[in-house]
Amino acid sequence: MGPLGGAAIKLGYGAEAAEITVAREAATLDALPDRTVVAGRSGADVWYVTPWLDGPSIWDLFRPVRDGSRDRATPLGGAVALCRAVAGFHAAGWVHGDLQPAHGIHTASGVRLIDFAWSWREGTVPWRNFDGGITHLLAPELAAWINTGPQPVKPSPATDVYALAGTLWTCATGRWPLDYEAIGITVKDTSPAELRQAITAGIPLTDARPWPRFQDVLADVLTARASERPTAGKLAECLLEVSS
Repeated sequence: MGPLGGAAIKLGYGAEAAEITVAREAATLDALPDRTVVAGRSGADVWYVTPWLDGPSIWDLFRPVRDGSRDRATPLGGAVALCRAVAGFHAAGWVHGDLQPAHGIHTASGVRLIDFAWSWREGTVPWRNFDGGITHLLAPELAAWINTGPQPVKPSPATDVYALAGTLWTCATGRWPLDYEAIGITVKDTSPAELRQAITAGIPLTDARPWPRFQDVLADVLTARASERPTAGKLAECLLEVSS
């Protein structure tokens, strides 16, 4: 932060730094009409700079729910706004590919999505060697595709909606949506590939329900076939009907 405002700086290093940090994310930011980005290289490392987005994440907005508060108007409004932001991203022809609790920022001018390392525009060739974002929020069909190929794997609006519902479930409960213990999986002792195989086969949802009506809507998304999932916009409409 400085007298003229704040900036976010992302540094990439290692063999795939140029592709992940500059070629992927900076190129996506540069293509979005409401974003500005400056990218460069310092030795073997690469970096980019964008204006700082000031505001809480969707995870932050749901803290009252996780703390047991009955005042849920702000979390619900944040959930609807996030769904609408994702719907707008999809309507513009983009797929995010890595929706999670930290990647929706609620600014004074509306929800802004961040972290576009796995994003791509429909109709173009996706980035090669996609292995997804957080394994616990991967749609079953995407988990299967990552494990069995072929590359490039293509995240879709439907897989984004699964991750969106999983993100909101995680924000409400403080836990990932899937009940690994119910099928005898200890996450810390299980590789990502093994977790993806289990997700493909099917894992029940956790029974933590601090907000039953809200989570019932999300459960319908998380257990539906890909072809039967609602759009992000429709999910926003369904959540608007939820009360405490």
